Amino acid sequence: MYAIIETGGKQYQVKEGDILFIEKLDVEAESAITFDKVIAVDNDGLKVGAPYVKGATVDATVIKNGKSKKITVFTYKPKKSEKRKKGHRQPYTQVKIEAIKA
Repeated sequence: MYAIIETGGKQYQVKEGDILFIEKLDVEAESAITFDKVIAVDNDGLKVGAPYVKGATVDATVIKNGKSKKITVFTYKPKKSEKRKKGHRQPYTQVKIEAIKA
C-alpha cells in the first residue's frame, strides 16, 4: 500500500515506515502531523483524486528539524572585477510515515 501526498509544493510517494526529508514545517520534534492532501492511494486498486482523494489521510511523526549541507553560490561578471560568493543551507523537516488511511 502506498500513497502520493503533496506538501511544500512537492509530491512524494510514501509507504508506511518511510522516512522523508520534506520542506520545513512549523512543528516541533516528536509531534504528530497529518497530511490531508492525498493525490492517490493504492490499496487493492489505484484510487486517484480530482485533485485530492476525499477522506484519505497520511499520519506521520516529526523526527527532527534541521538544515541540509551548505551549497556555495558564486556569481561573477568577466572583465568587470565584480564577484559575489554566498552560501545557502536549506531547512528541512524529517518525518516518519506511520499510517495511511484511505
